[in-house]
Formats: sequence, structure tokens, C-alpha cells
Amino acid sequence: MAYRILTLSPGSTSTKVAVFEDGKSLMNANVHHDPKDLAKFDRAVDQLDFRTNTVLAALGEAGIALDSIDAFSGYCGGMGPTKGGIFAIDETVCDHVLNCGMNHPAILGAPILLALAKKHGKPAFAVNQPDTDELDDVARITGYPGVYRKSHVHCLNQKECAIRLAEKLGKHYDEINAIVAHVGGGLSVAAHRHGAMIDTNDVLEGSGPFAPNRSGDVPLAPVVKLAFSGKLTQRDIMSVVGKTGGLKGLLGTDDAMEIDRRIDAGDKWAELVFDAMAYQTAKAIGGFAAALEGKVDGIVLTGGVSHDERFVAAVEHRVSWIAPVTVFAGDFEMEGAASGAVRALEGTEEVMTYTGKPTWAGFDLEGAPADVEA
Repeated sequence: MAYRILTLSPGSTSTKVAVFEDGKSLMNANVHHDPKDLAKFDRAVDQLDFRTNTVLAALGEAGIALDSIDAFSGYCGGMGPTKGGIFAIDETVCDHVLNCGMNHPAILGAPILLALAKKHGKPAFAVNQPDTDELDDVARITGYPGVYRKSHVHCLNQKECAIRLAEKLGKHYDEINAIVAHVGGGLSVAAHRHGAMIDTNDVLEGSGPFAPNRSGDVPLAPVVKLAFSGKLTQRDIMSVVGKTGGLKGLLGTDDAMEIDRRIDAGDKWAELVFDAMAYQTAKAIGGFAAALEGKVDGIVLTGGVSHDERFVAAVEHRVSWIAPVTVFAGDFEMEGAASGAVRALEGTEEVMTYTGKPTWAGFDLEGAPADVEA
């Protein structure tokens, strides 16, 4: 049976809306919002009606009636750490995300989807929500007492690409071990073991390879000195960690095509920096191969930068000895949300009920230091 699925992803400055039927895109809109319109709202939660109307307008422009939709699915921020998979969006989910204290429009995904679904008597799903945390306990430990690693990665695209790799290998996702590197504005690498992301870097809190606009791992002592130098504010430093570091900080741009042009024109610094990002990505892949005890069925490169042949070749050169490299260039979050909804409707994957209880909230072990509050 061919199902028609509406997918949604509210971003900081845009709203993505797409409709898929039988795996094919009927519409795919990325509506960019005027900063003046967004400035009218004090908090992300106040944008609920504005974002809902954005979805309705995009559907109207595409000539797609809401009553033709079989299920509603999307990117649902604010749910907190859960296992990966498919959750039914209900009032518990919506109450939690709207009151979780997170000030990002991603929290509006669940309430918009549920409102539209209830109006038309259809189900709504959160698929591999962004705070999915399936880390092995051993992967959480750091050498700084009370500071633990958490999972903040491009979960929806990570899992969708791992599922696609499994299909390519003639297997199910829970039958393979894979390493997926999503290289977009942020850069996440994760080890997938039989259906779970058992180790990752943290794109939100600044670990892992540096990315087009994020700093990644850096020596701590110099940053601590900067923090107490009086020359920079906390906001200045956090901006480099999450917005203006990486390629953007080192080269003044995070546009891979522009960097390629510079390299082709003989810019040796640009060449060294771009190769360093590929080098660090390859090192992360190698590290996660160790986490999987060398049992790796395949490696995936995905995200926008994976369109860049120079970058792909540089990474593949260093890691192809581990396992074959497959490139799924671009972002498959909307497709992932749609395919998850189809699995739910077909009954081939369990649909879970959200409880709000986190998968991990610190170690309850004798001698373990308390989690340090950020």
C-alpha cells in the first residue's frame, strides 16, 4: 500500500515541509523566514501559530490537501534522551517539549504535527528524535570528574543512512555494524552496532572533528586561559564552539566549493585546513572502528560536504582499509521521517509510548561523582 506522509522540521530560521508517497517526494519546501518576522517573538514557543500557518501555506501552494495525508512525522526537539526509534506523538510529548526550557523552534515539531493529525484523525510520529541517546556506558566517561559525554548528533539522518546501507547489503539495520559520518555545518560521527548508536561525538557541546562552522575538539588549557583573560565573553567563546569556528574561523568561509576554488588557485593554507578536517574525520572513523572491535560492515559519508569529491577522496583514502565506503551525499532527514512513519503504519517497527523518563540521567554507582550541571 502506498502511504502519503507529511514530514516537518522547524529550524531556527526556516521551516522544512515535505510530502512523500510511496517513497517519492510530492513536495519539498524549505521556507526561509524574514528575521523581522521572527524578531516579533520573544520565545520559540510563541511561534507555534506562525509556524503552523507556514506549514498550511506551503501545502496550499503545492495543492496538497491535509485530509489526503495518512500520517504526520518529523523532527521533534526537546524530548530529552530516549532510545532511538519511533514514538507516537501524544499530549505527554507535547507537554514535555513545550515546557522543557529549550528555546529553539525544533520544540514546535511535535505540537504542530499532533494538532494536524488530530484534526484529521491520523497518527503522528517522532522518528529518531534529535536527543536520541544509546551510548554504551563506557563511552560516557571522561577524565574530568562529573563531566560525561552525551549524545547530540544528526540522529535522524545518521539512522536513515545506516538503514539504507543495511538495505544495500541485503540486511536489516539491526543486523549490521556501521560507522556513519554526517558532514554538514556540524560534523557527527557515530558507531552503529546492531541498531543502536553506541558511541558518537557531540556536535552540540563541541567534541569530535572540527566542522565547517564548529571548533570540535581543542586543547582545553588554552581555552580556559582565554575564558579568564577578560578579552572574551562566554558568548564569544561559545560562538566559536558552535557557529564561527572550524572552516569558517580558519578560512573565513564554510563553503566547500569556495574552498575548492581557493585550493585549485594554489592556496596552500586552504588546502591544509580542508585536508585537516578530512584527516580528523578519518581519525574519528578509525576510533569508532575500535569501538566496534574491528567488526565493521560499512562506512557511510553523508551530509552536504559529502558532495565534495576532494573531501570524500581524502577520507576514503585513510579509512577504506577498515570497510567499504558508501556515499549518501546530502541530507535525508525528511525521507527518514517519512520512511519511519511508513514502517509504523505497516507494523514492521514498534511504535513506542513516550514516558519522559530519560535513558540516562547520571551514574548510580558507588563512587561515581555527580553530573556537573552545565
